[in-house]
Amino acid sequence: MSLTLTIEHDQEACRFAINCDGVEAYLSYMNLGQNTLDIYRTFVPTALRGKGLASRLSQAALDYAHDAGFQVIPSCSYVERYMQRQARHAATRSEL
Repeated sequence: MSLTLTIEHDQEACRFAINCDGVEAYLSYMNLGQNTLDIYRTFVPTALRGKGLASRLSQAALDYAHDAGFQVIPSCSYVERYMQRQARHAATRSEL
């Protein structure tokens, strides 16, 4: 596996992708208008699972949405759980 993984954002195709040794992991979204993105799919091939790629793709998409002023609908169950975990971590840190 490559040491440096770059997340590519293709706004026209509405997707974030990581290519690793010719194998691609990706996250797809739809721009619903009215400053709303629906993140509806993440896919990590079996050979790349367990390396944190889905979380990196999710964070990149959420950072993009935040920076661009979008609200997010997490139709993808992975992204929904990722957002819940991030909210719990943020709440725990604020209690310290």
